[in-house]
Parts: sequence; structure tokens; C-alpha cells
Amino acid sequence: MSDVTFAVLDVAPEPYAVTPILMARIGIASVAAEPVHAIALKCQVRIEPSRRAYSDDEAAELMDLFGPRERWAATQHSFLWQHATAMVPGFTGTTQVQMPLECTYDFEVAAAKYLHALRDGTIPLQFLFSGTIFTPGDRGFAVQQVPWDREERYDMPVTVWRDLMQQHFPNTGWLRLDRETIDALAAYRTARGLLGLDDAITSLLAATSAKELR
Repeated sequence: MSDVTFAVLDVAPEPYAVTPILMARIGIASVAAEPVHAIALKCQVRIEPSRRAYSDDEAAELMDLFGPRERWAATQHSFLWQHATAMVPGFTGTTQVQMPLECTYDFEVAAAKYLHALRDGTIPLQFLFSGTIFTPGDRGFAVQQVPWDREERYDMPVTVWRDLMQQHFPNTGWLRLDRETIDALAAYRTARGLLGLDDAITSLLAATSAKELR
């Protein structure tokens, strides 16, 4: 159905979700006279890093992903953030639907590394839409595919991502460690009567800094 189009109107944190979720508000329009019964909408959300500039601090944190600045022309390719889905109820003309975008703060995930590195400005997103459209037909309904060229670019403010992380992980972050490293930290914490693993790491860093100053 070539006359159905999509637009990203807004992306904002979902305030009542247990896990970090952004809600993308998608506007949908159909110029056909007949109604659309439903759309099983799919979307591939990608990040296009070459569509924005970066400060020196941001560039330093993006070294793991893209290397030094002089290589960015060859390394800053669009990459997948996530796949999202939404069920669009029947409509005629125009409608809107909320599409959930599930997020993670795991620094081992490339997208999370990229998002964490940004200080301000916007996050250059690309939404590639696909899915199945259900319309009236001779036998009650007909099935068509969303055209392959339905895509939209959206520049999401970095503050949206930071507000989401602050909502779920206030003043904290997540690191994935080997089981042996966690056990060693736990033993270090217990031996010194520290309250948590954060205190154990802080103590080790302080000891290392003291040695370096000698």
C-alpha cells in the first residue's frame, strides 16, 4: 500500500515502566479512501553517527567504537540500535501510535557506549519501517506489505536519553565483570569490612593512586 506514510513525531521516556523504555510517537497517514483495518508495524532503529559533530571529550570516549578522528570517515557507519514493533488499530486518514524502544545501560553494547559518550546536542536516529497492512478486500480483508522505502530520520535530544537513565539508575552505571573478578572484589570487601563492591573498587583506586604518588 504505497500511500501509507510514517513520521516520528516525538521520543520521550516512559515514566511508569519497570525497565528503561523510550516511547516513540509515530504519526501514520493514508490518503486512500478505504479504511485501514490494522497494521502490524515493525521498525529497525539505527544510529547514524556521521550526522553530527563531536567535542574532544566525546571523541575520546568514542575511541573504542570509531578509533581516532582521522579514521572516522571510514569507521563511522550507521549501526543497529534495536528492533521495535507496534500494533496499529484501524483508522481512516491519519492516526498515531506509541512504539516502545527498550534501552540498556550495559557498556558492553555498542549503542549504549555511543549514547553514554554524548554530552549534549542530539542523537541522529534512522527509523526503517516495515510490516503488514490489513485493508478491506473481496473476502473481508486484504493483506499488503509496508513498502521497503518507508524511512524517517529523527534527531533525539541527548537529554532524553540522560533523563531516562537518571530515572532508572540515578547517579549510577553498570559494568559487566567476570565471575572471578566479582568474587575477588567480594572477598576484598569482606576482609576490610566495606559496605559494598563500589566501596571496594573505590578503595583499590585510592590505593593505586597513593602508590603512583610515591
